[in-house]
Amino acid sequence: MILNSENKVLIQGIADPQGTTHAAFMQAYGTNVVAGVHPGQGGQTLHNIPVFDMVEQAIARVGELHTSIIFVSPFDAVDAALEAIAAGIRQLVLVTEGIPPLDMVRLIRQAEVTETSIIGPSSPGIIIPGEVLLGTHPTEFYTPGNIGIVSRSDTLTYEIAGELTRQKMGQSIGIGIGSDTIVGSSFHQWLQILDEDDRTEVIILIGEIGGTSEESAAQYIRDTIDKPVVAYIAGRYAPQGKTIGHAGAAIAAQTTSSDPYVNFFPDANRGTADTKLAAFQQAEIPVAETPSQIPHLVKKFRKKGGRRQK
Repeated sequence: MILNSENKVLIQGIADPQGTTHAAFMQAYGTNVVAGVHPGQGGQTLHNIPVFDMVEQAIARVGELHTSIIFVSPFDAVDAALEAIAAGIRQLVLVTEGIPPLDMVRLIRQAEVTETSIIGPSSPGIIIPGEVLLGTHPTEFYTPGNIGIVSRSDTLTYEIAGELTRQKMGQSIGIGIGSDTIVGSSFHQWLQILDEDDRTEVIILIGEIGGTSEESAAQYIRDTIDKPVVAYIAGRYAPQGKTIGHAGAAIAAQTTSSDPYVNFFPDANRGTADTKLAAFQQAEIPVAETPSQIPHLVKKFRKKGGRRQK
């Protein structure tokens, strides 16, 4: 996985307003955006970025590409992603929200076969503060440091990064794994990456009501992760029985999973704020009541100065 300024980036859907806007933001941040793809728009340039009709045409002109940021409409996004995979691109960021679940199943199977990393869908992507932006994170909230953030919630990621920055606590990375029903990468995968990352000293996990990924992550942290972890769960005060927020929060609490860690919290009413909080409590992972409390919990870990006690 290439997460630095050497990363050669393609933007699919670059002529859409969101693609055009964020192409400029990424470029201004220092991201090496070398090409864009938008069928029917080939031959023009946007922000001095050459635009092509097909991914293979872009590669023929600019050479190897490492990452594609995809802004294509929900029903065309997986075709765009499969086109990128077929052309040899092995890192994809799906900004698009609402991709049909069966399309995502097809994409994830192909990603597994080709060893392609997928972030999203419904994701702001990845930011390495001060170095590279692969997605839509508003960069003004971030500053370089050693706290890693992995999150299901876009806006809470920015808010918590901003809280840390105000307390002069910089971030090593910010990852939005996406909040749609089916996403390409998990808390587990990024927790492992951050646990092995030399620049990251403390990990912040931001979850939401709905689904069982937080319950699963709690045991994974308890069993596997050495670095300190602080959690926050969005939606803990939402009225029960109400469907709110992201698509991921609308997943039924009884969602089944083949993930062995899901059984860590074998309550029939999985997916609620209570089950998630109880899972983190059982794993002895501190959970902030508000985003503003997170810097305080991080400081407590730093005073202890060590690894997690298992």
